[in-house]
Amino acid sequence: MLACVCATLAAPACAQHHAASKPGFDLAARGAKTILIFRPSVSVGSQSTGGAFEANGAWTDAARVNIQSALERLQSRLGNRVIAAPEAYGDAVQSVEEHLALFGAVARAVTEYQMFKGNRLPTKTRDNKADVFDWSLGTGVAALPGAQHADYGLFLYTKDAYGSTGRKVLQVLALLGPGVAITSGVHQGYAGLVDLKTGDLLWLDADQSFGGDVRNMEGASKRVRELLQTIPGGRVDPEATP
Repeated sequence: MLACVCATLAAPACAQHHAASKPGFDLAARGAKTILIFRPSVSVGSQSTGGAFEANGAWTDAARVNIQSALERLQSRLGNRVIAAPEAYGDAVQSVEEHLALFGAVARAVTEYQMFKGNRLPTKTRDNKADVFDWSLGTGVAALPGAQHADYGLFLYTKDAYGSTGRKVLQVLALLGPGVAITSGVHQGYAGLVDLKTGDLLWLDADQSFGGDVRNMEGASKRVRELLQTIPGGRVDPEATP
């Protein structure tokens, strides 16, 4: 019985990777567009026995440095002119943070209510049938630092909760007892291109079940490559060696 449980725990999760683009949007591989890269939004912690997220500052700091480094190494493969968003000061700091959080919220909504069939809202089910992809961060993105010098903004959001010992024990006990499937660990990530004039979300890559450990450089590189593998005009190999 225990061997069966271990095999179940080790089995890969169902495919949770999806990508979508706004109909009509295209980005040439060597075009003249400029992509502004915002600082990735990174959150890392543990998952308590009850499933609550408990942030870990040291893990988050390490993951943020690793993801930023991996992103910088891949910039030349994104297909167009790429520039980093300038440092924000004063009121602009809060505006940037709000838009990073907004992107995460919109990306989760797209993933849950349009990309995954089981959770689709009736309106989004009709949108899929009509090839409609209509989501936006609002026109406020035009006022973000550096937006006036670029065409598109690249946003990245990742959240990792590593299962605590108590959570892993509960997972095993649930399978041995009532046979209830309890997950241990949450690993989500989103990457998106946004029109910096209109705020429209033009492309989104979402994954609800990542592999790799962003707390180390190899895992962070894998995460960034997987998030950017479908970016329009890019040439990012998700299986490349860091």
